[in-house]
Amino acid sequence: MFIDNILKIFLPKDKIFYSLFENVGQNITWMSTQLKELVYETDKDKQMIISVKIKDKERENYNVIHKIFVELERNFITPFDREDIYNLAQSLNKIADLIQSTAKKITFHKVNPNDIGIIKLTDLIFQSTEYIEIAINELRNMKDVSKITEALIKIKDLEERSDEAFDTSIEKLYNSNDKNFIEIIKMREILQILEKVSDKCEDASKVIESILIKYA
Repeated sequence: MFIDNILKIFLPKDKIFYSLFENVGQNITWMSTQLKELVYETDKDKQMIISVKIKDKERENYNVIHKIFVELERNFITPFDREDIYNLAQSLNKIADLIQSTAKKITFHKVNPNDIGIIKLTDLIFQSTEYIEIAINELRNMKDVSKITEALIKIKDLEERSDEAFDTSIEKLYNSNDKNFIEIIKMREILQILEKVSDKCEDASKVIESILIKYA
């Protein structure tokens, strides 16, 4: 009885890490969905409303990430390596942070985000977050390893397509005669942040891959 009580203290309750990560996965997909709406929206007031919603979700997501770190300190036994839990939480948190930063810059700079490059990158990011959510949800039981692997391959492909879209957009931006220098700087900043979001999606997929290799 005494041993059982001790184990209850150290064992993760109700697989809390899985639930928390699944929550984060849902959050970043939701945020990327809102970002898609933002880049198609030309009304400045409506843009601001969407941006505020994204900011609120980013704060909510940060609280979930904080709970992951708290549970990491409280639990002696974890479902997978502590380093992997930490790295996955950090990479997912960075995705949410950069999505929020993108929305903030679009509204702050008062640019028209309805640009083919921004739309393309945002759509690729949305797809990446969907696959991240799929992979995270499958970690709980790891019954369908092929489903996780397929999602990770898709994320890698989307990251490569994002790099190509970014390069094309930057080249087009610099060769454009329709924008002044200040507008070019603003658009470049937004494109650069979007490209970073894509990179962080791949970082998250690499951590999930590490977990898969160790425990599948």
